[in-house]
Amino acid sequence: MIGEYDGEWINLGEDGLILYDQGGYGRPVQPDGRTTANRDADDKAGKTACKGESKSDSKTAVTKTALRLSPEEALYLIGREKITVKNYTYDELLTVCTEKSEFLRKFLVYRDIRERGFVIQSGPHDFRVFKRGQKPGTGTSFYTMRVLSERDLVVFQKVIEETRTARNMRKQLILAVGDDENEITYYEVKSVNPPEGVSGFEFGKVKGKVMGNTVILHVSPESEYEKVLFGTRLDGERLSLSPAEALYLMDRGILELEEDRFDAEPEEISRAAETGCKGVIPVTREEYFGRVTAADHELAYKIKAYSHLRDLKNIPRTAYKFGHHFRVYSGGTQHSELLVHAIPVTESMPMSVVSRSVRLAHSVRKKMLFACVNTDNIEYIEFARVKM
Repeated sequence: MIGEYDGEWINLGEDGLILYDQGGYGRPVQPDGRTTANRDADDKAGKTACKGESKSDSKTAVTKTALRLSPEEALYLIGREKITVKNYTYDELLTVCTEKSEFLRKFLVYRDIRERGFVIQSGPHDFRVFKRGQKPGTGTSFYTMRVLSERDLVVFQKVIEETRTARNMRKQLILAVGDDENEITYYEVKSVNPPEGVSGFEFGKVKGKVMGNTVILHVSPESEYEKVLFGTRLDGERLSLSPAEALYLMDRGILELEEDRFDAEPEEISRAAETGCKGVIPVTREEYFGRVTAADHELAYKIKAYSHLRDLKNIPRTAYKFGHHFRVYSGGTQHSELLVHAIPVTESMPMSVVSRSVRLAHSVRKKMLFACVNTDNIEYIEFARVKM
């Protein structure tokens, strides 16, 4: 079969339709020049509401006179000696197509997915992939796939939008990431809700002393706080709280802060009278928050994620040794189940950083969640490495 390259597509005659019928290659073209996908898009706009999946190969009889291939499909078929392209060798067509910097990476993903036994077509992100054994006309696509390089930035706002689109289409979003040696790694990406834990609590009001950025509670060993893993035991009489823990308890009306200030200014001395103890100054939530955020610019996002996880009866503890903000226990097991990193929803980070996070989480048998903090909500995005 001989095709012609028009600068965007490779067009085959009617004899090329067998490639579509047998292997799901390309898009059949009607006499008016529209592909079946174009026809279905018009139908959808005018009278149907098929969510995300075109009925491109419905049982309605449609006259098809030619086949339109994407450059990725054409190069793959040339390599398998199924077609040739007029006036172009394999290398010449590849050279023209790779004028677009991302083309080679997309072609390698296309070839890899095909050789794994899947039918793959362009759209709605970069590709859509059918389950093994299915193709247009006999099934619906199961994955929607985005192609990245290891150095590309993961823009979390865009990831959130794409996970919503995939969910509305009832598909799984896959990131196909190519490294510098052209090896492909696949990640499933989805929006999740952390499961509710079993570590609820009821505390009475308590006062804590601010010492630097740490808060000290004078409580006996094996206190109610320690039963749900609040704080770290300093000695037999003292429990130290992290800034996130202290702020959480203040926001719930449980904790009041004060500190010793023997060099207090006159206005602070008058405030000290409120405590009934000379040199002891009340510390407001705003004062403490300003102090600790000056030392930790990520705390504003961390405290929102921490509070949400605690309200779900989970136990967030520092995950510094894992390079992230929190390891999260449900309270139902001895081991933490999640690693959570809190970021603003506008955050971007290199795919290589995400990859390291996922690899580490997998090695310690945890799920990797990025808590994307917006003004009024948190969206958790899970990345997990998958084998296609």
